[in-house]
Amino acid sequence: MTEMTPPPFITDAEREERLSRLRAAMEAVGVSGLLLGSSESLRYFTGLVWHGSERLLGALVTADALTYVVPAFEESRVDTLPHLPGAIAIWQEEESPAALVATLLGGAGKLALDEALPLFLYHALAAALGPERLVDGGPLIGPLRAVKSQAEIAIIRYAMGLTLEVHRRAHAMLAPGIRASEVVRFIDAEHRRLAGRGSTFCIVSFGAATALPHGADGDQVLAKGDAILVDTGTRIDGYHSDLTRSYMLDEPDAAYAAAWAVERAAQQAVFEAAQLGSPCHALDDAARAVLVRNGLGPDYRLPGLPHRAGHGLGLEIHEAPYIVRGNRTPLAPGHCFSNEPMLVYPGRFGIRLEDHITMAEDGAHWFTLPSNSPTEPFA
Repeated sequence: MTEMTPPPFITDAEREERLSRLRAAMEAVGVSGLLLGSSESLRYFTGLVWHGSERLLGALVTADALTYVVPAFEESRVDTLPHLPGAIAIWQEEESPAALVATLLGGAGKLALDEALPLFLYHALAAALGPERLVDGGPLIGPLRAVKSQAEIAIIRYAMGLTLEVHRRAHAMLAPGIRASEVVRFIDAEHRRLAGRGSTFCIVSFGAATALPHGADGDQVLAKGDAILVDTGTRIDGYHSDLTRSYMLDEPDAAYAAAWAVERAAQQAVFEAAQLGSPCHALDDAARAVLVRNGLGPDYRLPGLPHRAGHGLGLEIHEAPYIVRGNRTPLAPGHCFSNEPMLVYPGRFGIRLEDHITMAEDGAHWFTLPSNSPTEPFA
């Protein structure tokens, strides 16, 4: 493995810049405040990492203030965690956090809501403020998060490189008789060794189970001649990696080899369709056109591609922009997304080649280079 230097993590200065852009977007649509829940958007704008529960812990962003809304008994814990400076407004167990938010917002202005807030909080806020004062904050947050900074792209590239090396090591240890659970444990250990934390997820499938996009229940044993699918990732400074390789250890039969070539062609078609200004759906369309030319599909029919051709990636493993039919969002510099037009033959095998693309001012770039062949899963 070529030694990779970890990139700098996201700074408070960048988070302040994000808040400035958010406030400008709020002002443009006449929103007085935006409430962030215990979500990845809270981390994105403030650096505070908190797992959601039945208690509201979040932050209210207004034109001139950042105020954390915190259960009183968690205040000392929040004080110990990294986060942008801001006032802390506490609420006691018998009190309503929605009423506290209403008091902090004041006046008659509208409140935009983090789309990851749970429904029960929406109902509480609607009772405290009136539903007419609540608006969807997703259209304000989503476009900001979808366009990655150079710092974010560097972190994602580093995370992808680590996971690619883990894939290489997993490929090298595979042999007939090994259990999928052994491979999952090995991949987790290698992620810990290289990334300092384990796998965020890991799918290891053999044989007919490779036709199930998210894997099968139970523990499989690799048999000679089985198709193999490995999909895994980790996180660096909160940012995800996510890579899939599909291959065989020995020379495949003609059916698998032909299907693998179609999958690789579909993946390449997505990359070539990734042009600045092109709508996201054009990339999905390009993948399906390759399949139709080869007698597969059409649409979501099997054998063929049963799901979208890709998804955005960042602090969440699935986020905007989605590479899916009907999505007219134009590709822009800073967009990062997967390229994985999976090919499924029900009951026989599936092939998913997943690498990611980042859009720059000069067009599309791979985070990791695609596989070479059905027996050479690395460039």
